[in-house]
Amino acid sequence: MRYYAGVDLGATNVRAVVADPDGTTIGWSDNATPRGPTGIDVTEGVLETLREACVDGGIDPDQIRAVGVGSIGPFDLAEGAVIDPANLPDTIDRIPLTGPIEKLVGGEEVYLHNDTNAGVIGERFHADRNPDDMVYVTISSGIGAGVCCDGTVLGGWDGNAGEVGHYVVDPRGRMTCGCGRDGHWEAYCAGSNIPDYARLLAEDDPTISTSLPLEDPGLTAKDVFELAGEDELADYTIDQLAHWNAIGVTNVVHAFAPLSISFGGAVALNNEELVVDPIRDRLDEMVMTNVPAISVTDLGDDVVVEGALASALTEGTGDRKLLGP
Repeated sequence: MRYYAGVDLGATNVRAVVADPDGTTIGWSDNATPRGPTGIDVTEGVLETLREACVDGGIDPDQIRAVGVGSIGPFDLAEGAVIDPANLPDTIDRIPLTGPIEKLVGGEEVYLHNDTNAGVIGERFHADRNPDDMVYVTISSGIGAGVCCDGTVLGGWDGNAGEVGHYVVDPRGRMTCGCGRDGHWEAYCAGSNIPDYARLLAEDDPTISTSLPLEDPGLTAKDVFELAGEDELADYTIDQLAHWNAIGVTNVVHAFAPLSISFGGAVALNNEELVVDPIRDRLDEMVMTNVPAISVTDLGDDVVVEGALASALTEGTGDRKLLGP
């Protein structure tokens, strides 16, 4: 029997899943993403995680027929590599993926997608109707979107479509994104940037009261959200995040006209009432076309790895009509 695999390379974790031809999971592995010092170290972490999933499933890697990969970007798609990832250390300039994975499994059916495209493939594959027009948005350590339009998942000629986190939402450019540019949606609302945004808002209004430890370099987005309803600065920060998130999602709606948008990523999944609900509440006043249905993914943290597996099962598309041995 031939098997299928999905891999999720994120800035925080590497996950791998192995399944039989009908999509039933038989093996799983989850590790922390190596922080370098080089991209090869990250590649080795991906390969080791996939090997562990194979061991867990009781198979050899060369029994895998196809592998889907959902990864942080941006990509050099011709080389099958990640280049200069914004949310990993600067010493990591290139992470080879497709070539090393092909060597591990002994085949050439490796489908590389950015993580949000894998997310929309997973959402589409597991949806009741395999919808043709939908978007998956992740709000986590970064922000991005996977777009399915007219039944086609949009990858772009270089594999970098869907980098909506780099929409300019603030022309004043008061916050700098991990990519080095100013004013991007991700610069304000990605989990890794929320603490610095709270500090900026506190500088704007020194009279605002707070118990947030703003001088502590260990301040996290979780700390901000945990004080919702109890802290003036936390509440103001969360309200401003809702403003930028609604602008970003409005731009997504006007660009792609989805019937539905599902949200994932740690910031959205762990704070649905504070992050996703305010977006839903504001869209009616901001969107001039049809307002999509807004939901949170049912697949949770596994949406990307499940989408990567669905890609392997369906020749990179997520279209269930192609499911077969």
